[in-house]
Amino acid sequence: MVQQTSTLYLSREALQNNLKFIRKVVGKRPQISLVVKGNAYGHGIETYIPLAEELGMRHFSVFSDYEAKQVQACSTKNSKIMIMGMVDNKNMSWVIRNEIEFFVSDLDRLQHAIKTARRMKKKAKIHLEVETGMNRTGLDPKDFEEVVQLLQKNKSVLDVVGLCTHFAGAESISNYYRIHRQIKKFKKLEILFAEHGITPPVKHAACSAASVSYPQTRMDLVRIGIIQYGFWPSDETFISYINDRKNKKNPLTPILSWESKIMSVKDVPAGEFVGYGDSFLANEPMRIAVVPVGYTNGYSRILSNDSSILVHGKRVGVIGAVNMNLLIIDVSQIPEVRKGDKVVLVGQQGEHTISFASFRKQKDALNYELLARLPENIPRKIIDYV
Repeated sequence: MVQQTSTLYLSREALQNNLKFIRKVVGKRPQISLVVKGNAYGHGIETYIPLAEELGMRHFSVFSDYEAKQVQACSTKNSKIMIMGMVDNKNMSWVIRNEIEFFVSDLDRLQHAIKTARRMKKKAKIHLEVETGMNRTGLDPKDFEEVVQLLQKNKSVLDVVGLCTHFAGAESISNYYRIHRQIKKFKKLEILFAEHGITPPVKHAACSAASVSYPQTRMDLVRIGIIQYGFWPSDETFISYINDRKNKKNPLTPILSWESKIMSVKDVPAGEFVGYGDSFLANEPMRIAVVPVGYTNGYSRILSNDSSILVHGKRVGVIGAVNMNLLIIDVSQIPEVRKGDKVVLVGQQGEHTISFASFRKQKDALNYELLARLPENIPRKIIDYV
């Protein structure tokens, strides 16, 4: 059996902890939809969905019809699936046939949904996404009358499940007034639709950040992304949560850890450069080890000479340029290191911990981006504990 050069581990205990925290924050009323776009934020849809279902989750949000097919293929509990983004017209029949719910954010999609549903003689389950101020996707106010007419004339083929919008940066206090304008606009549109006899049973707008910082946005359903995986949308969101609490401990636990093995060990004389180019010079005799993980595996090249991993419970530096398929570490202070020894790129070993958040702090990247970069071909395995 051919093995990959590293493995990602998903902690059942960590996910269970995060889900309990989410329910505590949002309360009993709203349904929780776990956002699993971007290969479940790098955690692996095929592994993550059955794990989340095992812990009681039954609603998942994706970006596209492609991701909806992925979730459906690995779901074991007939969970609901909601597409928040792309539905290719040629795949509309599959979406309707499988009773996948999807956002309608423009006239073309609404018209095609009606046309396809009529041909199939089966209702399309739609969520009306309205434009409230993010100016990305959402039904344009100028099309309101035509949208209402289409909805009223085609009740036999449309099941208007939800009314929704998306906030433009609820994770930052700098967007506070913009978010509140969006909330007011959403409420006005809700009333306007109701005046025309359109009253979707599910109203939703809250992402992870809004669910924590703007309680009034939780409504009937919350779309929970990054916090289910154990990360805060921003430091501001975390501070907002703990600000008035005596317990300042982070209640979230990252689910993911990342491990590999040492590929080779060798000695380098003083005065020699290590790896490509001249970015690292050995000022004294060194012992180095090669780890078969590089930027093709999601370990960014910008972490060259500016990151660390764990070996034998000790933190060691990554030296030289991170290559496509490998990186080099300084193990001069660990003479017992041998080929085949386990290394931890993300996670805990001994008294030390390395997190994706530490990568973010070093290079001002987003947790979202770092996680989503993890390739699908790295094996994901479930473990019971953190």
